[in-house]
Amino acid sequence: MANSKILLCLAHMSGQEMKYIQEAFDTNWVVPLGPNVNAFEKDLEALCEQGKHVVVLSSGTAAIHLALVNLGVSRGDEVICQSMTFSASANPIVYQGATPVFVDSEADSWNMDPNLLEEAIKDRIAKTGRKPKAIIPVYLYGMPGMIDEIMEIANRYEIPVIEDSAEAFGSRYRNQLCGTFGDYGIMSFNGNKMITTSGGGALICPDEATKRKIMFYATQSREPMPYYLHKEIGYNYRMSNICAGIGRGQMTVLDEHLAHHRHLCDRYVELFADVDGITVHLNPDERYDSNYWLNTILIDPAKTGVDYETVRQHLESCDIESRPLWKPMHTQPVFAGAPAYVNGVSEHLFTMGLCLPSGPCVSDSDVERVAHEIISCCKR
Repeated sequence: MANSKILLCLAHMSGQEMKYIQEAFDTNWVVPLGPNVNAFEKDLEALCEQGKHVVVLSSGTAAIHLALVNLGVSRGDEVICQSMTFSASANPIVYQGATPVFVDSEADSWNMDPNLLEEAIKDRIAKTGRKPKAIIPVYLYGMPGMIDEIMEIANRYEIPVIEDSAEAFGSRYRNQLCGTFGDYGIMSFNGNKMITTSGGGALICPDEATKRKIMFYATQSREPMPYYLHKEIGYNYRMSNICAGIGRGQMTVLDEHLAHHRHLCDRYVELFADVDGITVHLNPDERYDSNYWLNTILIDPAKTGVDYETVRQHLESCDIESRPLWKPMHTQPVFAGAPAYVNGVSEHLFTMGLCLPSGPCVSDSDVERVAHEIISCCKR
């Protein structure tokens, strides 16, 4: 009997989603806004604690964009962004006519290097006479970054921080939810994330007034008049009541999903324990509590005799989905010419890293099959 295909991270339904979706249909709330939207936001605010407020939106990208809009980022400004990330972290900077300034990673968490961050801030001030308008650290594959150090630097220079926690839903640092340290936090509910709304995201805001302003921008900046009056440019970024219903159902299995991803990490660690040249990326110390959204490994060609691309292609031939780590933004053609402060870490990781199947639909036997194929490929 042929093996079934093992996907990287497939959405998993709780069984509760249809209850909320049916309520939306029964009450004819199938448009953006509605009871599910309000309730989903309340669920997320309860998760965040820290007195935070949440606006659910059409995507995590929209959330970053609106944070930049509300911070007044515009043409001629610069925004510091982690280089090792998905392009959605950096694209909204360009939407505003601003310039991304890329900062490389440190080797432990793979996230923004605080030392390079401060170097970048000092150098941009020296070169332009102005400090960057915002800082966007990212939590790769669910791993928290050195947010204490980043916030200390940001506060000292009085630069707002937008935490891109799109991949880190449920991850914690010092037992505080990722996305709640900075001025803003980003959540993503794309189809392959820890929970899904099919597509969607959220912006974590510091207070009620900011939440209202973000909601204003997200609903075309319509002024409170009986006719349509617009004094500012707005966006069609609100989440639909249907999608929010999916999110409410997904929240009922969040703890289950988190536990399963972490369990899979433990299994990968066990299975690769005796393989020289394969390293599973783990929490650097007890302060970090990754959701292990995607479990990742580094493959050392000098010890294994193969590179990550050889392994990836072999897995593909076995109907197992995997993918390389994010190609750093400072090496992307679309951002050629953008200022970058690099130390070689992200480029090195890109040449060795592979993301492995990690979703709630991945079983222990699936993990054993993945590990077996990787080890057999290395032994050739």
